[in-house]
Formats: sequence, C-alpha cells, structure tokens
Amino acid sequence: MEQKKSNLCCIITTITMAICIVVLSILYGLGVGYKTFPNAKLSSWEKEAQAKVALEGYVKDVTDKDSENFIPIERRIAVFDMDGTVFGERDPWYFDYMLLVYRVTQDPNYKDQASSFEKSVAQKILDDIAGVPGDYDDLADLHGQAVASAFKGMTLNEFHAYVQEFKKQPLPSFTGINRGDSWFKPMVEVINYLKAYDFTVYIISGTDRLIVRGLIDNSPIDLPISQLIGSDQLVVSPKQQQAGIDGGDYTYNEDKMGDKLVLAGEFVIKNLKMNKVTVIAQEIGVQPVLSFGNSTGDAAMAQYTITDNPYKSMAFMVCCDDLVRENGVETVAQKMYGLCETYGWIPISMKNDWKTIYGDGVTKKQ
Repeated sequence: MEQKKSNLCCIITTITMAICIVVLSILYGLGVGYKTFPNAKLSSWEKEAQAKVALEGYVKDVTDKDSENFIPIERRIAVFDMDGTVFGERDPWYFDYMLLVYRVTQDPNYKDQASSFEKSVAQKILDDIAGVPGDYDDLADLHGQAVASAFKGMTLNEFHAYVQEFKKQPLPSFTGINRGDSWFKPMVEVINYLKAYDFTVYIISGTDRLIVRGLIDNSPIDLPISQLIGSDQLVVSPKQQQAGIDGGDYTYNEDKMGDKLVLAGEFVIKNLKMNKVTVIAQEIGVQPVLSFGNSTGDAAMAQYTITDNPYKSMAFMVCCDDLVRENGVETVAQKMYGLCETYGWIPISMKNDWKTIYGDGVTKKQ
C-alpha cells in the first residue's frame, strides 16, 4: 500500500510539473515575463490615467500572438530619453550641467585650474538658471565641449567614481533625496513593465554617455551598459595622444607597458534632436515601436518611431505640469500638450497621472 501511495505521489508531482512547464511556455510565447519581474506593475499611476490605459492596451495587443498587431520579441524596441523623462531635470538644471558647474566653480582640486572657457560656460549655465536675458541656443554644445575639457586626462574609472560622488550631494529643492536618486518612480515602473513583456529598453540621452552610465549604475534602472546611449567625447590612450597618432595607426598596449584609456578632452557630438534618430539607426539598427520623451529635443525620436513603422507604434511625452511635487514649468508643459495634440503623441501628466513622483519620504521645499 505504501509503495502504491509513493508511486501515486510521484505521478501527481510529475503531472503538476508538466502542467507548470506548459503554462510557463505559453506565457513566454505570449511575451509575458512576470516570472522574471514580479513587481512590474504600474502601481504609482492613477488607475484611469490616459497614458497608462493607452500603454497597457498597446502592450496587450502587440504581445498577443493572435492579434494582427503582434510584434515579435526581437522587434519590441522601446527608447527612453533620460532627463525630464525618467530622471529629474530641473534642480536647478540638468544633472550634467550642475556637474560641470561644481567641477569648475567648487571642486577644491580643480577650480583653480579651470580654463577661462570652462568658467565662461559654467557662468552661462548659471545665467540661464537665473533667467538672465541672452542667447543660449549654443549652450548644449558649449557644455559638451566644457565637460570634455574639464575632465581631460581622467581614466574611465576615475570619471565614473567622480560621478558617483557627485550623485551623493543632496538635491537642492527637496528633502530626503540626493542628486543621483531623482528617478521618477512611475517611469521606472514603465521600464520594468515593458521588460516583463520582453521589450528591449534603451536610454537615448543628451547627457554624456559616460555620465549616463554613472547615473544608472547602482540605481533602480536595471539595464546593461550596451543599452545606454548618450552624447560622446573622445576616449584615447595617453601614449597615443602624446605621440599625436591617429587611432587607426595605433595598437593598444603594443609595447606591453601598461596602456590605459583616458578622456581626450575633445567633444564629439551632442545627442539631441535628429542626432537621436541617427544614433538609434547606427547602434540599434531597427526602428523602435515605443518612444518616451519630454521635450522638443526628443521630437525627432518620437516622429521616427511612429512614422512609416511596419509595426504598431506609439510615442509618449512627459509634461512637467506638477508645481507642487516637482519643479514644473506650466508654460513648458502647455507647449508640450499642444505638440502632443499636433503630432499624435500621448501626453503624460506628472500632476494628474502619477500618485507619486519620487516615492515616500521625499518632499519639495517650499
């Protein structure tokens, strides 16, 4: 009798395991990945938020193998801007802008060595923050050049460590949060939600690529380095640079004397507007089906995503309309709402769509 019970238990166990394997296989085939991301829920969003409803409906449609809009896993590509889309933008200005200002005006180990050019760019950033009238159209490129110059000669690890230290500074306008922790909780949830349905997520930022890597290291954003794309500065071997040899004619560590990589002090490109489209085509190689941005710097990326796409596609824009929980700017938000209506993008309201922005324990100073 005991032997029969034992055999019966083995049979039941085997059948149960077989059923579980079949169910998991079906779910995987449908692109459902909650087995990997059990907390991939949009719990920080208001239940009836237009953007949330639209995104959930879209994902349900394109991951259903029986839908005419089904997208195979390899083409489920989603691109996200960083500053102002998934990360705080205005405190009082971009993280990378404030990094340069700190380096040039406050860093005791560098401020006395800063060049007149670096100081002039830092001052232009401060003037922009203060609302001083002027022409700031070239500030993005000037900032890129100044960052490259101000950190020239650092190894990649040294620069990474510098960014990590700057992240620890308190966020000026808030209590309970540091500069490197200002991730929008609802948008982090979106990234995890998409990953749960086997979307490959890329960050496509105007911030320097190496700064993006430093920010996302040890953060709630769990993405591989290969999916973090930003503006670029030149990286070289110091021996190569000292000898004035082109990279095409130089062999790394050829003399076996401990070569290394350092920042060359040369700015390459600012990854904004059409440059975002170009880098997507070059580094990803296929058209995204989802785009998330917050400004006109992301407009080209949004339009590229939804124009002549062989798959069902959507573009979302975060509107900075929350003046109580975030450093929102109503005029900027209303302009984006107008652009969303014009181009068919889905607006995301910080004020109305999100239950929280940075999570519990974070409050804006009054």
